[in-house]
Amino acid sequence: MALKKFKPTTPGQRNLVLVDRSDLYKGKPVKALTEGLRKTGGRNNTGRITSRRIGGGHKRRYRFIDFKRTTKFDVPATVERLEYDPNRTAFIALIRYEDGELSYILAPQRLQVGDTVVSGQRVDVKPGNAMPIASIPVGTIIHNVEMKPGKGG
Repeated sequence: MALKKFKPTTPGQRNLVLVDRSDLYKGKPVKALTEGLRKTGGRNNTGRITSRRIGGGHKRRYRFIDFKRTTKFDVPATVERLEYDPNRTAFIALIRYEDGELSYILAPQRLQVGDTVVSGQRVDVKPGNAMPIASIPVGTIIHNVEMKPGKGG
């Protein structure tokens, strides 16, 4: 995740730092891994406003993220592309397993297109790899931790 620093050409740009999104995929997401997302407008199931000042915004599609990564144990996958996800603050990565199946995962920092990721009991400590917390060495930077075993991170 690279950061763009702006020169203070205007008062609004003084100390401005933004995330560089130039390396993200600019096309549409994989249709089989998305579904429509209904807006609530701050209303609950009875139609009453429960959160004020919510509504509008751009139409979104929900991307199915594989949080568990247990269906393909010890099967390597390559990162096809990094994408923007309007439903979360993290970027997502489209991965293709060796058998051809596509899946979205949360993209950690330093994950690049073409990298190989794998999930299993004993895998290398590299960005994008998933393993049980018992087999992670002490001092390793981690993300997406499961709070309950088997429920997904």
